[in-house]
Amino acid sequence: MEIRRATGVDAEAIAGIQVRGWQAAYAGLMPQQYLDSLSVADRTKQWRAWIDEAAGGVRVWLAEETGSAVAFASTGPSRDPEGEPGTGEVYAIYVEPSMIGTGRGSELFAHVVADLRAQGYRRAELWVLPGNSHARQFYERAGWRADGAEKVQPFGDIEVIEIRYRAELRSPG
Repeated sequence: MEIRRATGVDAEAIAGIQVRGWQAAYAGLMPQQYLDSLSVADRTKQWRAWIDEAAGGVRVWLAEETGSAVAFASTGPSRDPEGEPGTGEVYAIYVEPSMIGTGRGSELFAHVVADLRAQGYRRAELWVLPGNSHARQFYERAGWRADGAEKVQPFGDIEVIEIRYRAELRSPG
């Protein structure tokens, strides 16, 4: 598997993985009507803009096998307005649903966490739906822990609660 920085050309592949990933992972956790309404075309436009306008340490990564996209992740500085300095964030990580459990997500996650560490972040965080037990187990196997923080996240006309996971990237001192 090859992991590289994404470009605007990769936006459609990223959008497809995200839409399929949401529809698989969030069934029963979000309204089905919302999941059915997700559009690869709309997400492609958003990802192209995010990739093309990426600044301030924001990075989008694409994992490929034999020229086909199998996973992606995006990272950058923490978006928490009350966050501690030196905190990075994994904004998103998605694996093609048919490839979940194959180790590709773990390899990509290790890569992006190592990149956050190399950028000098001392700790990192991410947000996940409390009911997404598969993702939570994935993060916990990687050494991340829920810290008790919650937030309400709007998605179109709906709002969901997310919980924060954190990991130390450098030992104290």
